[in-house]
Amino acid sequence: MGPAVEVFFFAMITAVATGLGALPFVFAKSLTRSWLGVSNAVAAGLMLAASFGLVYEGLDYGPSRTLGGALLGLLFIVVARRALQRNEHPAVFASMNSLDARKALLVVGVMTVHSFTEGVAVGVSFGGGLELGLFITIAIAVHNIPEGLAISLVLVPRGARWTQAALWSVFSSLPQPLMAVPAFVFVEVFDALLPWGLGFAAGAMIWMVFSELLPDALEESPADLVAVVVTVSVLAMTGFQVLIH
Repeated sequence: MGPAVEVFFFAMITAVATGLGALPFVFAKSLTRSWLGVSNAVAAGLMLAASFGLVYEGLDYGPSRTLGGALLGLLFIVVARRALQRNEHPAVFASMNSLDARKALLVVGVMTVHSFTEGVAVGVSFGGGLELGLFITIAIAVHNIPEGLAISLVLVPRGARWTQAALWSVFSSLPQPLMAVPAFVFVEVFDALLPWGLGFAAGAMIWMVFSELLPDALEESPADLVAVVVTVSVLAMTGFQVLIH
């Protein structure tokens, strides 16, 4: 097995790990709309902490490129949302009503964009040697589990089955093995692009939190409860990121 194939294999593990985030819903059989507010708050906290983690990581590569990428990510997600608003019934989430389907598609889309940067990170890390590559692969695979949970927290309360949430979570991470190989082969080129990608994903995720997830959470749950859940989720995700680094 050649080095490029090995990189693809290890990056695929990180993608599959994302689907593990849906497993808690195997045991939650009777979710109702009343759970939607709390679910959105947890997802918002996880995504907010993850986005600032991306910015922090990008600053080591280049502050101006990271912040420039964040602005591009913000512009991209605003344009994407307007495009989706013209579509009354997004076909990929046909079992949901139009509004829920658009929100679900936005979340999956944002996390998929985020996965491009993680794939580049895996490929670039293997360019620095097998030991570094394995460490980054394990760290990203573990990190992907709460990201899959964030996706599932949006999809399942809106009517998706846990198996569908798991598949969409894995789908959102498929760019990781696809990007890891070219990043490994052309490590110097992708190393320069990495801060742009990190910032891009962070900008899109921050917008998603404040434009979609938090307003939805506040519609379904008391503001005090939402604030507590978001704060705890941010702290938990931040502590988790510190542990895996």
